[in-house]
Amino acid sequence: MSSEIRLRSEWLSLLKGEFEQPYMSRLSAFLRAEKAAGKTIYPPAGQFFAALEATPPEAVKVVVLGQDPYHGPGQAHGLSFSVQGRQRIPPSLRNIFRELHDDIGMPVPPHGDLSQWAERGVLLLNSALSVEHGAAGSHQGHGWERFTDAVIATVNEGASSVVFMLWGAQAQKKGAAVDRARHCVLSAPHPSPLSAHRGFLGCRHFSQANAFLEANQRQPVDWSLSS
Repeated sequence: MSSEIRLRSEWLSLLKGEFEQPYMSRLSAFLRAEKAAGKTIYPPAGQFFAALEATPPEAVKVVVLGQDPYHGPGQAHGLSFSVQGRQRIPPSLRNIFRELHDDIGMPVPPHGDLSQWAERGVLLLNSALSVEHGAAGSHQGHGWERFTDAVIATVNEGASSVVFMLWGAQAQKKGAAVDRARHCVLSAPHPSPLSAHRGFLGCRHFSQANAFLEANQRQPVDWSLSS
């Protein structure tokens, strides 16, 4: 895994023990074997840890949990729900933008790159940090989930007054151990077209998140995205 690690020192010091665990060696071997077999993996290895690289632990205000990266070419770049450049905005992200507009009046952005959110303290973390081209969920069960559980535990235990946005059953299960006495946990159905109308649309998570941050003497998140 050492060749794939591109991680800011603040996270590396907190998660060093995870990289020394046998499961990470097995994960690294799996990724090398996939590459050797000629499979295309998203995002590029240098972006596996992009969410942690973009948002240092002391800056985390909001955690948004996704499942695994987009599996089409040129989409994934290591941030949950985000697509790079001028890629077509995926349906789930369109619903996120729709809810943002309805909730806080934010104009719908012309692109789906959420890097600006990450720079403002929104940890956009997927459960699995890689995927095979055209095969959603293909890298689940190989160790990523244990690593990202450790990331969540680190935020849960080491920070205070963080908002966890848990959209969908998988995210809610993954965030079940978050200390609700110290943090704000907001749950809703997944924003995908299959479930968004069951309660994601209208959940008002963005205004609730900012209200919680302000009530706890933290700066609210600027959810706008400039072009």
